[in-house]
Amino acid sequence: MSDNLKFAVIGGGSWATAIAKMLCVNLSEISWYMRNDAAIEHINKYKHNPNYLSSVEFDTNKLKLTNNINEAVEYADYIIFAIPSAFLNAELEKLTVSLENKIIFSAIKGIVPETSLIVGEHFHIKYDIPYYNIGVITGPCHAEEVALERLSYLTIACGDPSKASVVAKNLSGNYIKAKISDDIIGTEYAAMLKNIYAIAAGIAHGLGYGDNFQSVMMSNGIREMKKFIKKVHKMKRNINDSAYLGDLLVTGYSVFSRNRMFGNMIGKGYTVKSAMMEMSMVAEGYYATKSAYKLNQGYGAKTPIIDAVYAVLYEGKDAKSVFKKLTDVLD
Repeated sequence: MSDNLKFAVIGGGSWATAIAKMLCVNLSEISWYMRNDAAIEHINKYKHNPNYLSSVEFDTNKLKLTNNINEAVEYADYIIFAIPSAFLNAELEKLTVSLENKIIFSAIKGIVPETSLIVGEHFHIKYDIPYYNIGVITGPCHAEEVALERLSYLTIACGDPSKASVVAKNLSGNYIKAKISDDIIGTEYAAMLKNIYAIAAGIAHGLGYGDNFQSVMMSNGIREMKKFIKKVHKMKRNINDSAYLGDLLVTGYSVFSRNRMFGNMIGKGYTVKSAMMEMSMVAEGYYATKSAYKLNQGYGAKTPIIDAVYAVLYEGKDAKSVFKKLTDVLD
């Protein structure tokens, strides 16, 4: 199925583990880079990631595990990055081998803090990688449900549809359906923005708002997302497609959503610092909120939900009073 193309996964978290699981169904071998030496040793010995999705058992004969990012990059034709956006720049600084002629796919749902760019733009601008060699893997899909082998859907976007098809084919399986898209910029911004709306949903839940309000929040959220993305990258797209609305809904409502969980803590009175310490995983929406808010200072889209989350997370404003004002502008 691979047509002799080689794949590498960069990252050791839950989404990287899920992607490695999907690829191993279709490929005889993949390279998998993670920083944690103890995790590599554990996988080689016990066949599962000790820290994330530990129920997933791997055939270790299919894994070329390495703690050297250069080995993984050199090995692969297609490189899938699945690490928190806050750590991407530090990992890329370790590179001594070239990314030229490599095909980069991002499964990262966030903004690179150092450049305030989505991941595809970061690779294009900082590493001079053409957009036809850059792609995005988006949901709606939670890593935890991939581990449980529950039916899940992926959207694979790339400037070159043939490369999107290669990735879609190699991620698909009995419980994974993957379709392709040409909206590489829009789908990646949607994947970033939905985490902010999930934090808003979590804050609202923590404050005691019910399902009726949450439905209004999500309805306003998708319209707000449409306005924002249209300002960033105007093209014909259906915002009700699964890559946009579907991903927003699963992230806003699911018990597996770390961004909703983070927001829920904030709504219940945790400080940002204490909520982050309590969680074992990174809430991408925290970093995305600042970047989206700052970007929109130039775009001027009407984004009351993003503004409200920014006021709570970065301006230290009281969540209860901020969301009370928010309820008056939503419809």
